[in-house]
Amino acid sequence: MLEEVERWLSARSWSVADRPIQQLMAAKHATGQSVSVVLPALDEEATVGGIVSVIRRELMERVPLVDELVVVDSGSRDGTSAVAAAAGARVVHRDAILPRVPAVPGKGEVLWRSLLVTGGDIVCFVDADLREFSADFVSGIVGPLLTEPDVHLVKAMYDRPLGAAPGQGGRVTELMARPLLNMHWPRLAGFVQPLGGEYAARRSLLEQLPFPVGYGVELGMLVDALHLVGLDALAQVDVGVRRHRHQDGQALGRMSAAIYRTAQLRLARGHLVRPSLTQFERGTDGFEPRTYSVDTEERPPMTEIAEYAARKVA
Repeated sequence: MLEEVERWLSARSWSVADRPIQQLMAAKHATGQSVSVVLPALDEEATVGGIVSVIRRELMERVPLVDELVVVDSGSRDGTSAVAAAAGARVVHRDAILPRVPAVPGKGEVLWRSLLVTGGDIVCFVDADLREFSADFVSGIVGPLLTEPDVHLVKAMYDRPLGAAPGQGGRVTELMARPLLNMHWPRLAGFVQPLGGEYAARRSLLEQLPFPVGYGVELGMLVDALHLVGLDALAQVDVGVRRHRHQDGQALGRMSAAIYRTAQLRLARGHLVRPSLTQFERGTDGFEPRTYSVDTEERPPMTEIAEYAARKVA
């Protein structure tokens, strides 16, 4: 590991316990910063309501750390929107945001559009499939942004069990993202959960970043933020254990392909001859190929969007 990364791990890796909620509230009052929490959601009826309820109760009613809580529904076919609204979130459909630009499927697309319907100086993203959710996931990663003016982006780090097996989750991280980062961006090798969906950043940073529309958004954001603000402006906070719904191996393969494509674009901005991935499933006549397109589209920095600029002026 690079000496710079070892130093960074010591200086920019914290625990949620390092900043009690009273300290965060004092810093929020002193700096006047506002906090938005965004949950991107697609068919998460079983979990989204519990997450919203915890954030409202612990971080909006008990203490006013969070100023707005928004669920962006990207086309759920279940009761995700109704459950989220009943629990106290403001629900916005992806397609209602910036309608002149047709939406495409993907998590990054939803996160990018969320900047247009939130107003916080600090924007915190939380995946909507978490189980046994704790408010620490929000307060932990927002904390350094409130107390450390030179920190611009904070990732959550945590244990990721796979069923009953501790530490076996995060298969795409270990098989794809971590090797890519260690080989090509070794200054980012200290991130425990580089692909984790729980992170917070200053709006002033997010609005300058391009957003890969799909699963490559987390890796792309880390790499671009490193180049834009430097390693010392990035940090991570230990928030405990993350339990969530795990995807099957083929879904993880498609996720890995999108992440690799995101890395490739940042390495060379080169041309991918065949932006697709073929996988195999056993059928009645043996193994049958299934080909999926790989996310290649990226949204421009939000500062280039006229509607966003007009909102800031207003």
